[in-house]
Amino acid sequence: MEGRAAGRELSTAVVAFHEAVGASLGVTAVDQRALAVIAGAGSVSAGDLAKEIGLTPGAVTGVVDRLERAGLAHRAPDPADRRRLVITAAPGAFGKLFAGLDAAMGKLMARYSPAEQAVIADWVAGTVDVLREQTRLLTKR
Repeated sequence: MEGRAAGRELSTAVVAFHEAVGASLGVTAVDQRALAVIAGAGSVSAGDLAKEIGLTPGAVTGVVDRLERAGLAHRAPDPADRRRLVITAAPGAFGKLFAGLDAAMGKLMARYSPAEQAVIADWVAGTVDVLREQTRLLTKR
């Protein structure tokens, strides 16, 4: 498969996977992106989450409401400033749904030498950088 076609196939497969995850959990792709940010940070304020994912504070309220209803995150007073709320991901929020993917990707990566894995990791990191930059450019319009 040629490079551009492979990239489109990868993108389509990733989107389809995340749609299936969202359907299983009752959340949207934006909700999943927010949960990834929350889990990566440990906890985050609604305002910081809004800035990170490019949503208004009101839209983030809806995202957090859906994540709470799904049992994936919760809000609590900020221990450093009780006037503010922080959002924390539930432990193992995606664990069960991603267990199969993790196992299958581990099996796939085992087919490659450490040097080949390093090249693959470099390509993935570069792809993520390109996608983030293109997303930034599109959202500026």
